Amino acid sequence: MTIPAKYENGVFRPLEDVQIKEGTVVAVLIPAEQQPTGKRRSIKNLPFYGMWKDRTDIGDRRRVRAQAQGQSRG
Repeated sequence: MTIPAKYENGVFRPLEDVQIKEGTVVAVLIPAEQQPTGKRRSIKNLPFYGMWKDRTDIGDRRRVRAQAQGQSRG
């Protein structure tokens, strides 16, 4: 059974008559907001984006990979 309701002042209020026994415990499922399916989210929108931008001890991934490959060949 799906019952439309509105959340107000800490209480879910049904928007139509509900035929269940008073005091019945129910589970409320709130659907997540959906992102448009055609477009990928940018990593820039993630909360951790840029958290290491000021670190000087972490190098650029491409440079580190090139150095590692050069060392393994030598």
